[in-house]
Amino acid sequence: MTHWLSVVIPSYARADLLGLCLASVRRHAPAGTEVLVVDDGSTNAVISRTAERFGVRAIRLPKQSGFCVAANAGIAAARGDVVEMLNDDTEVTAGWADAALRWFADPGVGAVAPLVLQLEPGRTGNPRIDSAGDEYDPGGFARKRWHGLEWAVGSGQWIDQTVFLPTAHCPLPTEVWGVSAAAGFYRRSALLAAGGFPPDFGAYFEDVDLSFRLRKLGFAARFDPDSVVWHRVSASYGRRPGRRTLELQSRNEERVYWRNVRGRDRLRSLPRHAAVLAGKACRRLTEGTFTPWAVGRVRAWVGG
Repeated sequence: MTHWLSVVIPSYARADLLGLCLASVRRHAPAGTEVLVVDDGSTNAVISRTAERFGVRAIRLPKQSGFCVAANAGIAAARGDVVEMLNDDTEVTAGWADAALRWFADPGVGAVAPLVLQLEPGRTGNPRIDSAGDEYDPGGFARKRWHGLEWAVGSGQWIDQTVFLPTAHCPLPTEVWGVSAAAGFYRRSALLAAGGFPPDFGAYFEDVDLSFRLRKLGFAARFDPDSVVWHRVSASYGRRPGRRTLELQSRNEERVYWRNVRGRDRLRSLPRHAAVLAGKACRRLTEGTFTPWAVGRVRAWVGG
C-alpha cells in the first residue's frame, strides 16, 4: 500500500535554516510528497517568502501562536494520509521517508520515529544521537532514547561510551514508547482522533502529551534506524535556555504527568514522582535555575 506523505514545517523567524531544510526535503522527498510551511506570524512574512522561493505552499498565521497551534494548522491543511512534523532546523537524508512510510502498512502503527542525529558544525569524529524515539518514566519525566551516544556513520551501529571499553550495537527497528515531533511521522487519522497537539502547551513536551493520547487510542509507535534526520539541536534556544524557556519546559513536563497518569497508575507512581521532583529541585539549585523551574511547576499545579 502506498501512503501519500505531507511534510509540515512550522517556522517563525529562522528563514536561513528553513531554506536548508526545504532544500533537503526537495532533494530527497518521494515523488508526490506535499510540503507545507506554516508561517507562525513572521515579521514581514519572511517565512512565507522563503517557502515561495522553494515553490512550497505556505500557510500564514496572523500572529505568533507557538509550535502547537502552527502544527495543528498544518495538520488540518495536509492532504496526505501520513504527516511528518519537521522542525525548521532539521535536514533530511536520502531514503528517510521511504524507510518510515513502510510501517504504516500496519493499521496499528500510529507514529514512526526516525534516527535523529545532532548536526554540530565543527565536530570531528562520529556524530551524536539526538533521539531514537522517546521514553517515559513512571516518575513523570520523558527522555530521548540513546541521546548523546555516538553513531558510527556507515556501519549502522551506535557506540556506547558509558562503559570502559566502547561496545558496538546494531540497532534494529523496534517498538518505542513515543515519537519526537522534531521529525516524527504520524498517521493523520490518528492525529485527528487524538486531538492533535495541545494548544495551551505552546511548545515543549507537547509531543509527549500527544504520545500518551495515541497510546490510549491503541496506536503503536515504531523506530526505524534507516530513516535518518539531522537536527541542529542548539538552534532553538542556544546552549543555555533562557528563563522563559526553562519555565515553559518545567510547566509542560509537570502538566503531562497530571493530565495523563491517572487512577491507580497515579497512586502507584506518586512516591516516585515526589522523588523525581526532589532530585530535579536539587539539580536546579546547583545549576542556578531553581526559580524558573519552580515557577513552572507551580503554574502547572494552579493551571497557569
